[in-house]
Order: sequence, then structure tokens, then C-alpha cells
Amino acid sequence: MNTALSIKDLKAEFVQQFENKQANYKFGSERRKEAIQHFRALGIPTTKHEDWKYVNLLPLSKIDFVPEVLSTIASPTELQPYLLAEKEAYTIVLLNGKYAPQFSTLPEITPKIIITSLAQAFEQHTELVEKHFAQIAFTEKEAFVALNTALAEDGLFIYIADNQVVHKPIIVYFITDAQQQAPQIQIRNLYVFGKNSQATILTKFDTLGNNANFSNLVEEIFLAPNAIVDYYKIQNENENTYHIGTTKVRQDTRSVFSSITVSFNGAIVRNNLDLDLQGEYCEGNMFGLYILKGKTLLDNHTSVNHALPNAQSNEFYKGVLDEKATGVFNGKIFVRQNAQKTNAYQQNRNILLSQDASINTKPQLEIWADDVKCSHGATVGNLDKGALFYLRSRGISEESAKALLVYAFANEIIEKVKVQSLKEYLEFLLSERLQITT
Repeated sequence: MNTALSIKDLKAEFVQQFENKQANYKFGSERRKEAIQHFRALGIPTTKHEDWKYVNLLPLSKIDFVPEVLSTIASPTELQPYLLAEKEAYTIVLLNGKYAPQFSTLPEITPKIIITSLAQAFEQHTELVEKHFAQIAFTEKEAFVALNTALAEDGLFIYIADNQVVHKPIIVYFITDAQQQAPQIQIRNLYVFGKNSQATILTKFDTLGNNANFSNLVEEIFLAPNAIVDYYKIQNENENTYHIGTTKVRQDTRSVFSSITVSFNGAIVRNNLDLDLQGEYCEGNMFGLYILKGKTLLDNHTSVNHALPNAQSNEFYKGVLDEKATGVFNGKIFVRQNAQKTNAYQQNRNILLSQDASINTKPQLEIWADDVKCSHGATVGNLDKGALFYLRSRGISEESAKALLVYAFANEIIEKVKVQSLKEYLEFLLSERLQITT
């Protein structure tokens, strides 16, 4: 990609990429053509777009990103610093968006459990993939979904059939190799969970090297009746990372989807998480934590659509912002007219540790039903002076007292993590960020 001078030029660069490669794409050719037309019409969003009013993407157009950068990682030892200490797990590694089977440890592929690259899935399980691909990640209104649908060549496909329980967590490592160039990556994931199935998916995003990098991720997740899925997204890439992630979830009757999204680092990070509760007695849980410093800009955009009665959703995001970091939280809950007896809770709480840090928070409820229990709220403030005074009066230094209060504030989300190795990793990152020694 040539260095662009404006958002308009960047849009043209992406379109040119598609035109140069459209004859070589191995799957989804018709959907790609439709998607690129939608991207042409939408363009890259600017601060004039309501959903992007706090995120200026102009820096993207100033960096000479290179598509299809191949990773130079050749040894498992190079990956070791990024792997969790989880012995009982299935592991999948994607390097610059490409599935790396040589570094992955998977269960035996059977008709009931399939874990493979999306490109291979299109060849080997065509009917199953075609039934779900691009069925909830629509390209008409979301520019980066359209861009991903047009350009993505690989990603991950997970299929868990009816009545199957995957007892080990499935850990997916998305590692960007930015040691020599500034890679531009389009990743597409598709997860399908059958009736009464259970699984834990843990996605972890890291960067090797210090160069700028741009990742555009789209995930589609389908839960059949009574499916139970725990989903984790851990984002700790380098300070020159531009990460836009979109996760779309559709739930059927009595399914339970629980997500925890944790972000620590990046230049601009956008996490879109949308739950569509299309069955009665569904449960959707969305928890989030962001611990930011430097000039990081993080935007968490979430939505929950309650379509049918007797479902519940719980959303709780917490943020700690220091130095010149900027946070955005926009959470929307829609309760449709048929969704009587809905129970929906939403809360966003933030602590600012410096005068230069800022947060823009906007929890929203739109309710068309009349027999519901719904609440939402947001708080922004500094550390509790009373608690700080109490700790200081016990002989604890001001710096240590502040760190302990922040740790306690953030740990409320970390305590919800069920994978022990991940919980320990997050506790370590939090302690390291707060300079707490044990």
C-alpha cells in the first residue's frame, strides 16, 4: 500500500487491493463483490459519523501499511512469551492473520468437532460454512465489516455439533509480526455451536515488534438452543497498533453467552460487540475492562437486541485511564415490543488518574415493551479520597495506596475469569501496569 494522504485516498487504496486480487480469491466471490460495493458507498467513517464521533481515523492514512506481510517467526520459542501457561487447552496460532498449523495443537477433527482455518473450511465443509458466513455480519451499514468481507482470505472456523462438550478451553493466539514492516491484516472468524453444546473460546492479541500495524477483525458466532459459550478477548498489542474488531453473536432459545473483553494497549482500538437474542430465556453477559495509559484511544461499542420474551442481559464495563489516554463507551440495549419480561442491566464505571485522561460514556436504553426490568448508568471520577486516606493512615505510601485501590477496582472484572492461567496472566499485567510488587 502506498502512503495515503487522506481518508479518501485510503479508501481508494483498499478498493484497488480488491480489484488487484479479486480473480484469485478462493471463496465467497459474489459476497466479496457485493461487500466492496457497499464499502465504496460507505467509505471510511469520520468523526462526522455519530458512532465514530470520538475516533479520528486520519492517522491510518498516514502510515505505509503493507498487505499480506508474511511472518518471519520460525520457532516455537519465539512465541513462548505470548503463550499462556495453560497445559490443558487446545491452541491455535494465527500469524498475521494466517493459520499456522505447525504451532497449533488441536483435537482430532471429526464430523462433530471441527477446528480449522476458514479457507480450508470453505473447501472441506462448504455447505456448513456457506449456511452461516456473512449471515449476521452485514455489509450494508458497517464499513469495516464490508471491507473485511471483501478482502479477508483466512481466519478461523470452529464448529461444535449438537450435544458436544469441549472440556478444554480453545485458545486462539492472534500474533502480528511487525518486526520488519507495517502489516495490514484482515481476519475473518466463524464459530458455530450446536444444540446443548458447551465450549470456552479465548482469543489473545499480541504484537511482535514495534512497527505500526492495522488489524480489521470480524467474527460471527452462532449459538443454537441451550448452547453455553464463554468467550474472552484479550488485547495487549504494541502502542502503534490500530485494531478494529467486530464480533456479532446470535443466540437461540435458552442459550447462554458470556464475554469478557480486556484491553491494555494500542494507538487506536475499537471493540464492537453485538448480541442478538433471538430466542426466549436467552442470557447474554458482557463484561469489560480497560487499563489505559500513554495516548491510547479505546472505543468500546456494544449492543444487545432483545427480540423475544423472558431473556436477560448483564453488561458491566470498567475503565482506568492514566496520562493522556482516551476512552469511549457506547452501550445500547434494545427491547423490542415482543420482548416482555426482559431483564436488562448495564453499567459503565471509570476512574481517571490524571487531568489529561478522558472518557466519553453513553449508556443507552430503547424500550418498546412495557413489562420489563431495565437499568443503566455510568460513573466517572477519581480515586475515593476516604479510602485513600484510610490506607495512608495505615502507613502505606500514597503511590502504593493508589495502586491498591485501582487493583481492587479492576479486579472485580478479572475475578469473573474462569480460566485460571488467564486470570493469573491478567493479574500479572495489572500488577505490572500499576507497579505493584509481590
